[in-house]
Amino acid sequence: MIATVKNLAETAVLLPPKDRTYLAERLLASLEDSEIGQQWRGKAQRRRDEIRSGRVKPIPAEEVHRRIERLLGSQIRPAHFRPIQ
Repeated sequence: MIATVKNLAETAVLLPPKDRTYLAERLLASLEDSEIGQQWRGKAQRRRDEIRSGRVKPIPAEEVHRRIERLLGSQIRPAHFRPIQ
């Protein structure tokens, strides 16, 4: 992976949720021509619709990270698992 792309990804996860959503939708749209891109776009849109309709309740990242640490132990904590500010 190119360092610039890695830096971009690390910066992107720090954006506010609306900005991350916009960026994710734009990136998915750029993959639209490929079969995999179409599958991911469909999945992302279904998940978005499930959340918007209330059928699915999202779990905050901090809670997911706590659950992972409880299951795997604190020795496994990737650098990108940062508390949301």
